[in-house]
Amino acid sequence: MTARVLVVDDVLPNVKLLEAKLASEYYDVLTASDGPQALELIKQETPDIVLLDVMMPGMDGFEVCRRIKADPDVAHIPVVMITALSEPSDRVTGLEAGADDFLTKPVNDVALFARVRSLVRLKLMMDELRLREQTGNQFGVVESTTEATVEVGPDARVLVIEDNAADAQHIRSTLDEHYQVAHEADCEEALVKARGGDHDLIIVTLNHDGYDSLRLCSQLRTMEETRQVPILTVAEEGDEKRLVKALDIGVNDYLIRPIDRNELVARVLTQIRRKRYQDRLRQNYHLSLAMAVTDSLTGLYNRRYMTSHLQNLMEHGGDGAKPVSAMMMDIDYFKSFNDTHGHAVGDEVLKEFSARIQRSVRGVDLVSRIGGEEFVVIMPDTDLGIASVVAERLRKSFADEPFQVSADVGSVTVTCSIGVAMSHADDDPDSLLKRADDALYRAKNDGRNRVVTLPESAPATQEQKRAAFL
Repeated sequence: MTARVLVVDDVLPNVKLLEAKLASEYYDVLTASDGPQALELIKQETPDIVLLDVMMPGMDGFEVCRRIKADPDVAHIPVVMITALSEPSDRVTGLEAGADDFLTKPVNDVALFARVRSLVRLKLMMDELRLREQTGNQFGVVESTTEATVEVGPDARVLVIEDNAADAQHIRSTLDEHYQVAHEADCEEALVKARGGDHDLIIVTLNHDGYDSLRLCSQLRTMEETRQVPILTVAEEGDEKRLVKALDIGVNDYLIRPIDRNELVARVLTQIRRKRYQDRLRQNYHLSLAMAVTDSLTGLYNRRYMTSHLQNLMEHGGDGAKPVSAMMMDIDYFKSFNDTHGHAVGDEVLKEFSARIQRSVRGVDLVSRIGGEEFVVIMPDTDLGIASVVAERLRKSFADEPFQVSADVGSVTVTCSIGVAMSHADDDPDSLLKRADDALYRAKNDGRNRVVTLPESAPATQEQKRAAFL
């Protein structure tokens, strides 16, 4: 996996050394010698990851990191601090500034490249989600999300998988005041809990007695319920080989024993905050998908989805397929009704009209709004006789029960005209909908508030269509 890496260090030999190592692994390397230059490059070039020295004159690495994470446009870019500072308090300062990791010089190449690969994978996924959100935002169906808006409260759930009672208690006592923490020593039971727990973070020891912790992490990554949940591992000093493997199979972060409480809190907060941010991006993406195929006022499917669904029904049915019926309905005199009572009341009628349709058809039937006051119901495995009975029941449900509205009149009478058609062996969606449309025009021309069934209807003339709207 290649990526664009920004190396920031005021010592030129350090920059050249890292640049050479990264280039040998086929990374595209950018370099900066101070904080302001790094911030400018980040805005111009948008690297996939930043390797940032802490001890720099003028603006130190902590401040550079804070400024990166404070900018919503680049806050998702992972930052790894590389420095000679090795005290736990220094790591905590870096993590609290927003750094994704804190590596101490001299940096082991294998560990560095594993961390870069892991964080770049994460960033590429974030880029895709952000791009989808941006598309939804441009169409006005979702609002943009920034990392600064993500709150992490006591409702966050953490599962600790640790068979050492003392370490488990140490972790729980540290996190209990911040989050909802559950502990499980048995790995098989932990998998069951993880699958049904809706957790924000899973903490796993890499040194579980009697169970391969790397296999456990792999299982967590392959299960649908835990695939997106971040994993934080706890390892022994010098267990570098297993840590590298853990990062390669999808572990997000790690701690080295003995566990520093402040570092634990900082790393846990980072992972939960990122998970919440990703969840919001995914939620916005799914919302944009829903908005693309549904009508915003009624919640019904729109014309695009209806035609695609009908196409699939008719294509996959085969020669011996059971029939598909289509009902096309139109609220009578809706324009004059809107003019009399106002559009707000008109919207109330459309919502109630939609709700009554949905209550009167089966779960397998698809209801869609394809125009202002025009609706279509697609009924699989339904012949013309049954579809006509359903259509008449619908018509009566509208005409016989007044619609309650917020206008002074209190309620209004609403009727509709319905055209019904059934598919034939040589039909395609357009021809089926055309026959239903012709039947609808006939119903409107014949006096409205009625159902017309035309199995082989002749096309409506232009005069008939004009008259239907008079």
